[in-house]
Amino acid sequence: MLTKKDIGPYPDFFERYVSQLPDSDIFTLLQEQPVQLKNMIKSFSEEAAEKGYTPGKWSVKEVMGHLIDTERVFMYRIMCISRGETQSLPGFDENIYVQHGQFNARSLINLILEYESQRQATIAFFQTLTPAMLSRVGTANQKTISVKALVIITAAHELHHLHILKERYLPLTL
Repeated sequence: MLTKKDIGPYPDFFERYVSQLPDSDIFTLLQEQPVQLKNMIKSFSEEAAEKGYTPGKWSVKEVMGHLIDTERVFMYRIMCISRGETQSLPGFDENIYVQHGQFNARSLINLILEYESQRQATIAFFQTLTPAMLSRVGTANQKTISVKALVIITAAHELHHLHILKERYLPLTL
């Protein structure tokens, strides 16, 4: 069992995500989130999913793409640090990733399938992490971060976007 109390070092930037987490098992949350996201995404038509909640904001499809991309980046960082990597890992600009991701050209079903595949791979990999691996600390984007923190932030980041989808995007479907 892993909870946010076990987090270890992480950059202050992620506190806005971590603070939203319940004090429950992160691995359980990671397994529940795909069901929540899929149920929410089903509320959107293809056309509605290609619009932001206000001009200049990402569309629902772009949020989905962002979740997939970010989870991949976090997984890469987790793999590297858990395996003992001592080199600083690069940061990434999520806005550039979304800009070049062409997510609005894809179907919601396609994005959901890719998301579910990524989450299944994430959970499968997390199950291989030993206590020693989870305790390792490395550097990403020139900031100190623990493997535990990256696992927890993976769930926290998605929870943050689930709240935004529910509060700002879902009302547009009514």
